[in-house]
Amino acid sequence: MNQSSYTTSRDELWRAELREALSPKERTAIPRAVMPMLPPETRIHSNAEVNQGLSAGQAVTEATRCLDCPDPQCVNGCPVNIDIPGFIKNIQREHFGEAAEVLRATSALPAVCGRVCPQERQCESRCIYNKMKKQPVAIGWLERFAADNARLNHDIPEEPRMAPEGKKIAVAGSGPCGLSFAGEMARLGYQVTVFEALHEIGGVLKYGIPEFRLPNSVVDAELDSLRSLGVEFRSDTVIGKTLGYDDLVEMSYAVLFVASGAGLPRFMGIPGENFNGVLSSNEYLTRINLMHAGQPGWATPVPRGARVAVIGGGNTAMDSVRTALRMGAGEAMLVYRRTEAEMPARREEIEHAKEEGVKFLTLCNPVEYLADDKGRVRAMRLQRMELGEPDADGRRSPVPVEGAVDEVPVDVVVVSVGVSPNPLIPASIDGLDVTRRGTIAVNEDMQSSMPRIFAGGDIVRGGATVILAMGDGRKAAHSVHDYLSNKS
Repeated sequence: MNQSSYTTSRDELWRAELREALSPKERTAIPRAVMPMLPPETRIHSNAEVNQGLSAGQAVTEATRCLDCPDPQCVNGCPVNIDIPGFIKNIQREHFGEAAEVLRATSALPAVCGRVCPQERQCESRCIYNKMKKQPVAIGWLERFAADNARLNHDIPEEPRMAPEGKKIAVAGSGPCGLSFAGEMARLGYQVTVFEALHEIGGVLKYGIPEFRLPNSVVDAELDSLRSLGVEFRSDTVIGKTLGYDDLVEMSYAVLFVASGAGLPRFMGIPGENFNGVLSSNEYLTRINLMHAGQPGWATPVPRGARVAVIGGGNTAMDSVRTALRMGAGEAMLVYRRTEAEMPARREEIEHAKEEGVKFLTLCNPVEYLADDKGRVRAMRLQRMELGEPDADGRRSPVPVEGAVDEVPVDVVVVSVGVSPNPLIPASIDGLDVTRRGTIAVNEDMQSSMPRIFAGGDIVRGGATVILAMGDGRKAAHSVHDYLSNKS
């Protein structure tokens, strides 16, 4: 299959015929697909992926629900502007390989995004079905289906590339932002090398997201697609330490794109955080996801306990508490200072955690950890909270209920209250402007105060979603291309 064998124009005859085949009333009467899942009693004893993916029949039926709107707002809700109706209508007519090609025209990691992106807050939130008080088209599940089908059936054609420019581009970090940038630059014909500090490529996709949500095999397949474009990967290389910026200049790299993420964990600064058994979610998930703690043949240590508490309400907190169950915890507690309604985690992850038996301690905030005579955490003191006035983000601020403090026994505490940007690269480059939050300051073109250094993702945003990081990478790639073209 070549690039000219399909089109995504709404005006094409085949698209018009699909629209005429069913009336809008008939389409909107079709119920939304139900994702097949492993049962909770099975999945808590395994790292197997929970969502099993739509069948071809389910995908075609779900794609049929799409009204192929003349002004598709779902596209505006996507940070990388995927041609959503284009790939969905190809699924409806069972041209699955062409659906995958439409996705790859703008997304370097469609199988990843179909699993971990918060579609309910982005593309699906703009679906016309919401105005009808109906469930939106399952855009994320269809994206996953198209990408998985192409991978499993080896239906991924070689992408056309521009003639090599002869310019070398260095990328610091192999997370979603760096990978998105690398793919775009390779398509534009540049020689791209991605430097990763850890021993495996993939960044947060490997160390931060458990396999029950994002299997490593899926990430590896996406990496292979980038390798086929000519992207080179070098692990165990810390930009700012192993190699400095001056070293990269001497090695004839024309531009450095910094996508080193926000891997510096935050703690709350309360008494007892230094006790044994209290650790960050970054450390906890990295030991288990990347360093295989608890798996046969691996000696990586990780704290285990019968009663594990995870502090926080985001996706990383949800990943951590569900991981604790799979590591053998008899009781896994999620401690969050607001109500469940304010939790930033995806609704799907919250529901999965409940199904698996996670105990939700909402409107609670730890104020102290207590230890036994060996310095190991044995309990946490929880301050009960109530919601007061909205904060700067519009969420109601939690305030303490006077005198309401409970002591709850715990063996392990995983703190997941946010992350800060990795400071190593900004600190190692003289003249690089940094914000008061430690992020790299960039202009609207993702260019830093040093013209040959661009940056994106969490090192600029301070913490965001996979798809927002990918959007930064894609935007930065075109800015770099424009910069180098104009410079020439």
